[in-house]
Amino acid sequence: MKNTDKTNMTGTATKLSRRNLLLATGALATSTGTAAGMSTKTSTHLEALGGSKHKRVTTLNGRSLPYRLRGGVKEFHLIAQEFEHEFAPGTTVKAWGYNGSTPGPTIEAFEGDRVRIFVTNQLPEHTTVHWHGILLPNGMDGVGGLNQPHILPGETYAYEFTLNESGTRMYHPHADEMVQQAMGMMGLFIIHPRSTEHAVDRDFAILLHNWAVHPGTSRPDPSIMTEFDLWTLNGKVFPVIEPMVVRTGQRVRIRLGNLSMHDHPMHLHGTHFKVVGTDAGRIAESAQWSMTTALVPVGGTLDLEFIARAPGDWPFHCHKSHHTMNAMGHEVLNPLGVKQSDLDAQIAKYLPGYFSMGEKGMSEHQVHTDMGHHPAPENTLPMGAGKGLYGNLEMGGMFTLLKVRDHLRNYDDPGFYQAPAGTMPRRVSSDPNFKL
Repeated sequence: MKNTDKTNMTGTATKLSRRNLLLATGALATSTGTAAGMSTKTSTHLEALGGSKHKRVTTLNGRSLPYRLRGGVKEFHLIAQEFEHEFAPGTTVKAWGYNGSTPGPTIEAFEGDRVRIFVTNQLPEHTTVHWHGILLPNGMDGVGGLNQPHILPGETYAYEFTLNESGTRMYHPHADEMVQQAMGMMGLFIIHPRSTEHAVDRDFAILLHNWAVHPGTSRPDPSIMTEFDLWTLNGKVFPVIEPMVVRTGQRVRIRLGNLSMHDHPMHLHGTHFKVVGTDAGRIAESAQWSMTTALVPVGGTLDLEFIARAPGDWPFHCHKSHHTMNAMGHEVLNPLGVKQSDLDAQIAKYLPGYFSMGEKGMSEHQVHTDMGHHPAPENTLPMGAGKGLYGNLEMGGMFTLLKVRDHLRNYDDPGFYQAPAGTMPRRVSSDPNFKL
């Protein structure tokens, strides 16, 4: 492909010089601040997109990418780079992503928009961007070596195409894909329909991923295929994943994308939802059915919609139970039911402060780590964490809360829900041999 400093209108990603990139995107940088320096706090406003009934997507623990309009084309700028990423206080890694975050900022546009997306490579190796699920000219598909030359370190390419469909899509590299995705290079691409027929009151976006961060290390291991130890929603683990806050009676959409190595059965408490969309667009109403658990396939997206029917704190999580835990050791021998007290003193000779756990289950793990009895290895999170009104939540990984309230002034976290009297279970006996 011949290098040019002009945007190629024939369907091929184009390399730009630094000078023309600055001219093309300078107004965006000065009006919005640099993308890498933007706040990652979730917006709580009710702003609509372009004056339509469509609300902006809320990306938990994330943000949407700003754009500028230039000659009728929406221009975005993605910067592929390395940075420090915190899954939760206690574990920080050297990750790769876009504009200082993993996942990268969510791209939002409308069906029918023409978009021009500048991609600057600040990585130590080449990269590309594949626009997952978007129908576009073959030359814009982003497969390095097949559709385009690789974007070398220091180079910027421009992708340009028209969005002819609507729905939840994704973006990620198609160059050294195993390493670059394992390091965090991915993001969501939301295309809103022009029609407001299916508009919702609250629209959430979540990208599912997995990580292999060995105890005491600070870089994800891209060679791991199945035995991961961190499971994330938008690059975070519970309890720092933001809740989804909605008002009773609102119509809610949750958009899920999966670029991990596992399928995830995502389960929502407290309501029934319908799967209304995939990464190929809206599903006909006659083909939708109600459920409470939807399997999100690897490389796929699902859109869930429901009415928030009842106030409360309703968990939303992967139903593979080890995906709601952090930093689990998969090769540890099973201690359940094994009396180990006679070994404690012997092992403590070599590991001062050692004491055994696991004979009666894993719940004591959070108790001891919270109290500092059993410090974790460096840069390693405990398996379970989080506290509610009534005790330890013993959760991690892919777990958050749908917080439904009758009255809200804004969408900030309202705290924990207190159930009305008479609507909770009560203790009737402390006798282990209790009988009716």
